[in-house]
Amino acid sequence: MRLSARADYALRAAIELAAAQDGHVTAEQLAEAQGIPGKFLETILTHLRRSGLVRSQRGPDGGFWLARPASEISLADIIRTIDGQLLGVRGERPENIIYPGAAEPLQRVWIALRANERAVLETVTLADIVTGKLPEMVQGLTGSPNAWT
Repeated sequence: MRLSARADYALRAAIELAAAQDGHVTAEQLAEAQGIPGKFLETILTHLRRSGLVRSQRGPDGGFWLARPASEISLADIIRTIDGQLLGVRGERPENIIYPGAAEPLQRVWIALRANERAVLETVTLADIVTGKLPEMVQGLTGSPNAWT
């Protein structure tokens, strides 16, 4: 899996929002906390706001906050908002790829890979990251059941 810089920054910004004690965080605070270039972050926050994952308010009491509880926002939600589909082959869904001859089974590999990627990214929420308690299925894949606890 290749994760774009934009998706990585979006995930980190959303995690900061999920961890915020004050309920809202300014773009400057997010940029500083995660080392994200300010202009880059503004674009990311706009995408997250338009997708309904983040809300914002202008003014002295303004800032950004999650539009839903952190336990209801998966990593997949954020990645799809920023980068689109989770796994594509040359920009196509794996089901739409047809390989000739001996390479034909490769399509099923891409479908299986996408299913496993989705199983992890759709299961892990922002709340899981903030608390450091990954779902059991994900912990099992890390090779260490207590990797984050």
